Amino acid sequence: MLTKAPKGTKDITIEESYKWHHIESVIRDTAAKYGFREIRTPVFEHTDLFLRGVGDTTDIVQREMYTFCDKSNRSITLKPEGTAGVVRSFVEHNVYANAQPTKMYYLNCPVFRYERPQAGRLREHHQFGIEVFGALKPSVDAEVMLVAKNIMDELGIKGVKLNINSIGCPVCRPSYNKRLREYLRGNLNKLCRTCNERFHTNPLRILDCKEEQCQAIVADAPKMIDNLCEECEEHFDDLKKILKTFRLEYTINPLIVRGLDYYTKTVFEFIATGIGAQGTVCGGGRYDGLVEQIGGPSMPGMGFGMGMERLLMVLESQGIKIPKPSLYDVFICTLGENTREKAFEILFSLREKGIKSDVDHLKRSLKAQLKYANKCGANKVIIIGEDELKSGVIKLRDMNASEEIEIKIDEIIGTLTD
Repeated sequence: MLTKAPKGTKDITIEESYKWHHIESVIRDTAAKYGFREIRTPVFEHTDLFLRGVGDTTDIVQREMYTFCDKSNRSITLKPEGTAGVVRSFVEHNVYANAQPTKMYYLNCPVFRYERPQAGRLREHHQFGIEVFGALKPSVDAEVMLVAKNIMDELGIKGVKLNINSIGCPVCRPSYNKRLREYLRGNLNKLCRTCNERFHTNPLRILDCKEEQCQAIVADAPKMIDNLCEECEEHFDDLKKILKTFRLEYTINPLIVRGLDYYTKTVFEFIATGIGAQGTVCGGGRYDGLVEQIGGPSMPGMGFGMGMERLLMVLESQGIKIPKPSLYDVFICTLGENTREKAFEILFSLREKGIKSDVDHLKRSLKAQLKYANKCGANKVIIIGEDELKSGVIKLRDMNASEEIEIKIDEIIGTLTD
C-alpha cells in the first residue's frame, strides 16, 4: 500500500509534466489577453461555505465531499469545486469595493470528490476556471465562453460543441418548478431513487439525471426556456445575438442545468467527442446571487470550470502531440579525473548564461556519457579530455549533424551563446 497512490488519485510524473506546462502556458497567455489575473485559494474551506454556496441538495454535498473535523472540532471540507472559495475570498478581502468588473482565474486547482473514478474525473482532479464579478450584461457570458473556446483552439482541439441554456432566476423559476412537478408527479414510480428525492427538494436537477429511465421521462417535460420571465428572456436573446457576433456556434440544450444550486440564467457546456460518455470538458454559467448568499453585497457573477485531465484526454484522443522539450541544450562529457574541475567551471558559466546544461556525475565511459546525452535530447556535447585540456582545446559535437570540431576553451561560451 505504501507504494501505491490512493484510489482515485494519480501522480503527474516527470515524464508527462511537460504536457501540463504546455497547457498552462496557453491558459495563462489567453487569460492575460482578456484581462484575467490569477487567484489562489486554500485547498480546504469551512464546510458551511459549500453547504450554503453549492447547495445542500446537490450530489456533491450529499454524497461526494471529503469532510472532516479538525483538532478544534471545526468542520472542514476539501474543496469540491473552485467557485465558492473564490467568492469567499472576493468577499473577505472587500474586492467588491474596487472598480468592477473583477476578472480572476485559477489554474491547476485541486478538486476533491468522493465518487466512482471515471475517465478524466478522479477523486482528486484539477481544474482551470475563470470568474467575473460585477457585470450583469450577457456580453460577459459570451466573453467567458469565448475564453474557453480560444484556449481549446490554441491547443488545436477540433469538433468541440457549445451547448447553452437558461435556467431562469428566483422570479421565474418557482412557477416553472411548480409546472415541472405537475408533469413529473404521475411518473414518480418510474424515476430513480435520487430523482424522487429531487422532486421535493430541487426538481430542476431531475433534468440532469443520467439514468436512462429518467432521461426518457424528462424528454417531453416543460422547458425552462419556455417559461422565462421578461428579464431572463431578454438576457438569453441578447446572449444569442452576441454569440453570433463572436462567431461562436452553439446549440440550445434545454436539459442543461449544471450540478450546482448557485446557477441562474445562463448555463453552458463544451462537449468533446472521443473521451467516453462523460464528454463535458468545460461547464459553467451565471451565479448572480452567490456573492450575497455567502455574505457579501448584491453582486453578479459568471464563470466556468475546465478539467485539466479532460483537456489532456481530448488532446490524446485527437492525436495532438505536445512537443517534448529537451532536458539539456548542452551536456559535458569528461575523460579523466583532472578534467572535472574545468567541466564544472564551464557548466557554471553555461547556466549563468541561461543555457540548460549538465555534466556527467557518475564517471561513466565516454560511450555511456554520449548515450545518456542523446537520450536527454542534448543538441551539443562538450568533450573534455586530459590531452586536449593540456593543449587548451576541447571538442564540441553537434548531436543532430553528427559533426565534431575542436575549439579553444576560452571561446566555448561565446560559441554556444552567439
